[in-house]
Amino acid sequence: MLVITDHSQGQSRHLHHDRLHPEAESSRNAHEVAHLRQVLDGYLASTASDDVVHAIIQSLEIRKVLLDIVSKLGLAADPNLRAAQRSDSERIATLLAASFKSEDDKNTILNLSGDSAQSFLDVIQESLDKGLLLDVEQSRMARNMIRQLSESCDSLPSSLFIPNGVHACEQYPTFGGGFGDIYRAIMHDKPVALKRMRHFLRGSDLRRIHLKFCREALIWKELQHPYILPLIGIDRDSFPSSLCMVSPWMEQGTAISYLKEHGHDTVDKLLLEIARGLEYLHSRNIIHGDLKGANILIQGNGTACLADFGLSNFSDVTTSLSTNRGGSVYWMAPELLDPDQFESEFTRTPATDVYAFGCVCFELYTGRPPFANLRDGVAAIKVIMGERAVRPSVLPAMSDILWQHVTLYWAHSPTTRPTTRQVVQNMCLHIPSPQPRTESYSLNTSIPGQLSQRHAVVVDGDIEEFFRIGDGATASRFPWKFFIVTNLVRSAPALAHTRRLSAAA
Repeated sequence: MLVITDHSQGQSRHLHHDRLHPEAESSRNAHEVAHLRQVLDGYLASTASDDVVHAIIQSLEIRKVLLDIVSKLGLAADPNLRAAQRSDSERIATLLAASFKSEDDKNTILNLSGDSAQSFLDVIQESLDKGLLLDVEQSRMARNMIRQLSESCDSLPSSLFIPNGVHACEQYPTFGGGFGDIYRAIMHDKPVALKRMRHFLRGSDLRRIHLKFCREALIWKELQHPYILPLIGIDRDSFPSSLCMVSPWMEQGTAISYLKEHGHDTVDKLLLEIARGLEYLHSRNIIHGDLKGANILIQGNGTACLADFGLSNFSDVTTSLSTNRGGSVYWMAPELLDPDQFESEFTRTPATDVYAFGCVCFELYTGRPPFANLRDGVAAIKVIMGERAVRPSVLPAMSDILWQHVTLYWAHSPTTRPTTRQVVQNMCLHIPSPQPRTESYSLNTSIPGQLSQRHAVVVDGDIEEFFRIGDGATASRFPWKFFIVTNLVRSAPALAHTRRLSAAA
């Protein structure tokens, strides 16, 4: 039985039998009070579980119900509501962090399926988005759990999907790559790019590429850097048979086309920005894997941003060409072209990215990658044999110090190449550090008066506590539940009046 303390009289009174009783005050609408009490009690009872994992799963449905109650009570604008929600969300984050450390709970989580798995994914992602998992290790475990659960249940957190999709998607792709086509579309009156994975697979191979898509989307969404192309979200409506990654449309095009149109005055600045973006990826243990001029886009403010990082993995799945393993030969390091020479496996590493960056330096100055005048097979043999392109003689001339650095970046042995941190330090020696201006992109638009969809949840031991709101300490632990219950009776007359107005309309 839910009770609260009446401090004015120094005693506890049963809320259901007194303050919510239909006969407590004749001015209150008995039907409205009884209805809301029934709804609230029903969903509280549904969460009475000893299993923390399954109690957390109930959270999203409970939030919808509690949101409905709050709206009907006319409390959406109450200044205490957001603080109360935040407090409850922090408690859920604490329970999540504890479940990640329990082997039994982890096994339970990874065995979830269907709607249960989706709800749990959404709760974890929400805790990350709100910054409630403040400990670095907790955040790492949360991301790992999202990745593992996404792969096991073949799904993604709902927040990654664009709620109303995009519109005005062009019928034909604007650009096409080895493993994806780019379509132009509109979202919130702004142009966006849809990357649709190109594949002709069936069965287990199709399953593999879908898993890779989910993995790349999760990784990409976490990246926030001025020189990294942001992921807005996932679109599942434009092409019913395919998921599409949605990113901002870059009107300035690629680095190569931009330099051709605007001249090479900013080429060194762009190279430094590319190096900084690559350094950021490596700091997150992410290998780009397909760095080249076509995958470097230019933002409206003239700064570079890296795209298609990690997406070369899709080509590893879809390609049947063993000669290039799905990469771009002219930018590939010798250990990728001939792993046996280095007594290694075909593995993309930070060192292979640094090699590709050296080729990008050459490409941005000349407009073409090293050995572009040769067929890719011949170019590959030259690289394997240790040959490198000669210093470009075209204008603008590459400086002596930059050329010296380039020869280090594409050194034959991967162990002698510098790290991306060293690359950035080298580039800064003769290039002023840029001060980027960035734009933010979000799936959610701010609507005045709209209540956040992220609400408090009732889990595990909260049920018993909820029915014993009797002192300030308990109320502070569960402020939103206390907030709703204590306002339920107070707002009943206004609620009934609102209902009558709605019915009359």
